[in-house]
Amino acid sequence: MMRLIYFLLYITLPLTNRLYFKRRKTYNAPKGLYGRTIYVSNHASSFLDPIIVASSIQPIVFFMTRADVFSPLIKPIAWATHMLPIYRQQDGEGNNSKNEKIFKRCAKILSFGRNLLIFGEGFTDDVFIRRLKPVKKGAVRIGFIALEEMNWRKNVYVAAIGCNYTDPNYLRSDLLISTSNKICLNDYKQAFIDNPNKVINELTKKIEILMREQITHVENINWAPFHENVMQLTRKGMNSINYDPSIPLEKRWRYSQGLANWMNEIKLDEHPELIQLKTETEAYFNLLKKVKIREEYIYEAQTNTKINRTKELLFLTFMFPFAFLGMIHCYIPYILVKRFTEKTFKRRVFWSSVKMLLGKLSMAIFNIPVLFVFYHFIYPSNWLSITYYVLGIPICGLIAYLYSRKITIFQTKGKLQKTDLTKFVEKRNSLLVEIERIIPVS
Repeated sequence: MMRLIYFLLYITLPLTNRLYFKRRKTYNAPKGLYGRTIYVSNHASSFLDPIIVASSIQPIVFFMTRADVFSPLIKPIAWATHMLPIYRQQDGEGNNSKNEKIFKRCAKILSFGRNLLIFGEGFTDDVFIRRLKPVKKGAVRIGFIALEEMNWRKNVYVAAIGCNYTDPNYLRSDLLISTSNKICLNDYKQAFIDNPNKVINELTKKIEILMREQITHVENINWAPFHENVMQLTRKGMNSINYDPSIPLEKRWRYSQGLANWMNEIKLDEHPELIQLKTETEAYFNLLKKVKIREEYIYEAQTNTKINRTKELLFLTFMFPFAFLGMIHCYIPYILVKRFTEKTFKRRVFWSSVKMLLGKLSMAIFNIPVLFVFYHFIYPSNWLSITYYVLGIPICGLIAYLYSRKITIFQTKGKLQKTDLTKFVEKRNSLLVEIERIIPVS
């Protein structure tokens, strides 16, 4: 059975995800609540990853979480949300013995048919980068410990999960989660008995390969910005702002993968034309940043010959009542959570997940009086009151946030209508010509 807080999150987070992400897709999603499977995921966005992965797949999972977050205050919450501590070398002495105890608990969880979710890389980059860091051996070790505890009587599986964000820190970005086929560890019984370390190493490498197949992996980290710049200019890939909305999310994901795979296969630093293109694209985006013009506006000027504000004006006109309600319901908890999070967590990579969870909780508490106000002063219906509380307030809150974003865009476009963007458009066109000539990915 699910523990209480896990159950509440299991049924409510899908709605939160729908509001946070504009498009969501699961590819080869696992079915059923149980399955005795260890899911090994990439770790692109710290606390956000377990929230997103666990709420996007059916199976009930127990999380392996870094031990330093298990303070006395957090422990009861961690227990109720299926979290288990994993100890790292930097967490102190005696961690190997502590981990062995945790691995035994994991084995017991698997024996009951439950599943584990492990983030195989062990840590998250401070800046979001589309790559996979080396995968640790813990997941495979836990699987074989579980099999030994069960005397190999039941099957234990391992599968790779890829969490593909367009940008985890950008509200209304896109998300695609891909899962590999399962590996049955029982198939390696004799090989494990003969040489356990060899089998654990080989299977860990196999899992790492499967994980790379589920995500975009740019091998050379120095070329990761170039990969992103190409996706922005072509508008075909997994960028959160500069993309063609008519292209399905899965196709954009495949383009992003294909571009990265092509880059991984060639000697980038020995390709003069590619180095030149990299330099020119960097110069283009650095110039846009310097003059505070976003690439999407140059694309619009190129496509429509001028900057148009009609969409923004219509949104600001017709969405005002909903945005006003959203401000009433959500502005105070939003500001409090924003200030607390950005002051408390020095690493920006934690912000999106903490803001999501604390924002959800604080807005729910702050708006409890709305249930009574709605019933007594608007319409005496418990069902309508609850529906407005559960659906209406979050939607209005989202509209309020987007409203403020649209105001900024409307003002910026107004200034750009008086600006000559010809040189930027010409440079953008020349870069696209070179991209199509040099890069064979379509």
